[in-house]
Amino acid sequence: MNDEIDFSKFTAEDWKKYGEAAASASNEASANQAGGDKQSVILEIRAGTGGDESGLFAKDLYRMYSRYGQTKGWKEKVLDSSPSTIGGFKEIIFELTGKGVYDELQNEGGVHRVQRVPKTEKQGRVHTSTTTVAILLKPQKTEINISPSDLEISTYKASGPGGQYVNKTESAVRIVHKPSGLIVTCQSERNQAQNKEAAMALLAARLLRQQEETDLSKLTSERREQIGWAKRAEKMRTYNFPQDRITDHRINKSWHDIESIMDGKLDGIIKAFKDKPE
Repeated sequence: MNDEIDFSKFTAEDWKKYGEAAASASNEASANQAGGDKQSVILEIRAGTGGDESGLFAKDLYRMYSRYGQTKGWKEKVLDSSPSTIGGFKEIIFELTGKGVYDELQNEGGVHRVQRVPKTEKQGRVHTSTTTVAILLKPQKTEINISPSDLEISTYKASGPGGQYVNKTESAVRIVHKPSGLIVTCQSERNQAQNKEAAMALLAARLLRQQEETDLSKLTSERREQIGWAKRAEKMRTYNFPQDRITDHRINKSWHDIESIMDGKLDGIIKAFKDKPE
């Protein structure tokens, strides 16, 4: 199966299959959450290629989704973060809860590429960096059954940029799910119990995604390819600051006024996916 898809060459029939696949993926992921109802998603934003600039862009994307969530009245909760030394994020994981949040953000997962002159660049050269975004639907309690005997839970002192401790008590929590090997951590709260609750929510979301991927692998190759178009998003969007343009390569559409979009005005992009040809 080809990892990169040229959406600009899609025919009407291709778009029909893509629409069906996207709808199928959405329905499978949110089987117990009716569209438009109160939903919760966990966003994982990680710095990719590009060093410090990638971490700064990760912070910019976090701010973009956070601002968009504020305009929608969604509640936000940071579950875990790993700041970089120059003010960016190596990784940040946070939860957004509100009406239709998954329906709005389900197409935001993938590789986000930025082209701009970094703050650390002395010669004025444009650099290209990437950051990855994962959108995980938070499962209902009845969707994922986690046995306590499958967990290995440990605590440690929360740390900030540079590794210094920010709390004298061992409030941070690390959970290992032994059957899958998945590891989650949370140190955003000062209370150990709250960090454990947040870590368990993240673990459940990752287990649900793993379960969906396993189910996907059992399908026929043709069906897997179709759903792959909806779920996979390699190099899905480019943010070109010198040209004041954002381009989504999946639907071959561009928007200008990049600063406003990065300030949380995502409505045009979200609407474009809702209005895409079926």
